[in-house]
Amino acid sequence: MELYARVRRAVLVEGRSQRVVAREFGLARKTVRKMLEYSAPPGYQRQKPVRRPKLGPWQGVIDAILEDDKQRPRKQRHTAKRILERLRAEHGYTGGYTIVKDYVREKKLGGREMFIPLSHAPGEAQADFGEAMVVIAGVECKAHFMVFDLPHSDDCFVQAFPAETTEAFLEGHVRAFDYFGGVPTRILYDNTTLAVAKILGDGERKKTRAFSELQSHYLFAEKFGRPARGNDKGKVENLVGCARRNFMVPLPRFASWDDFNAWLEEQCRKRQAAVLRSHTETIGQRLQRDLQAMADLPPAPFEACEQATGQVSSQSLVRYQTNDYSVPVAFTRGHAVHDLTSVIMLDKLWRLLGLKR
Repeated sequence: MELYARVRRAVLVEGRSQRVVAREFGLARKTVRKMLEYSAPPGYQRQKPVRRPKLGPWQGVIDAILEDDKQRPRKQRHTAKRILERLRAEHGYTGGYTIVKDYVREKKLGGREMFIPLSHAPGEAQADFGEAMVVIAGVECKAHFMVFDLPHSDDCFVQAFPAETTEAFLEGHVRAFDYFGGVPTRILYDNTTLAVAKILGDGERKKTRAFSELQSHYLFAEKFGRPARGNDKGKVENLVGCARRNFMVPLPRFASWDDFNAWLEEQCRKRQAAVLRSHTETIGQRLQRDLQAMADLPPAPFEACEQATGQVSSQSLVRYQTNDYSVPVAFTRGHAVHDLTSVIMLDKLWRLLGLKR
């Protein structure tokens, strides 16, 4: 670069001819002309693709192998050396290793997925579940904690449950919306079976009934990430690990789940005073923009329970999953006839005994 600047200065500032400067610096006149066209070296730009006459007939075979590798486990994909061995054994290739290695490297680099930083509009959220060991009432058990992240402000909400069930999924939303004081405009999820009943052929999701009822109550839009693409919701993925490291190390010890969740909510509120890297405002200050974009809470919270239709037996019992629960006799099928018969027989018995009711 120093030589580049000296040549340009000699011609453009000192007014010396290109012929003299080329002779003095030992350069071709064509090179001097190129130096005068650009203030910095533009670099070499290939005009035509590299010709590989020895490898040409087998490039299609290599491309097919690399394409098939995309469907295989990462640790069981072809290396350039293994491709060379197959070319020699199966296709009669007689060339060397270097040309195969360079071609394979070029194809892999060209097909590599690239990422750019994302910008997040105020009012949007991401949600996910994580796991950690905790001690509740003296018993060590696994906690399934639900995490909500507001990517614009980096505010978060964390709640723990004994199991990752539909009820916990719904209750986590109700508590999160109450904590934020509003409803996010859109929430990004993975393809959890708690929200997605089936992924259709065109990429559309058939949502579960419970999730559809929750969404109808709070009127937020949903978005689902691509299968096996955690980077689609990288903010909440990172927050799951952050919550585990900061809130659950060492193992939390609480008398009840309610006490644990109250403490988690307190930690989330304390975190709002933090100023994260690359920001000049606190999380709480940036949260105000999120809150302005959010929708208002509905008049009543959603009932976070799984609803199912059951049939009451003649014994006044209804079965849910594997348990029987008693219900009022009035819900029993044919109860009027059974009740009337019982009353008549009881009256006759009292009369025979000569007793007054």
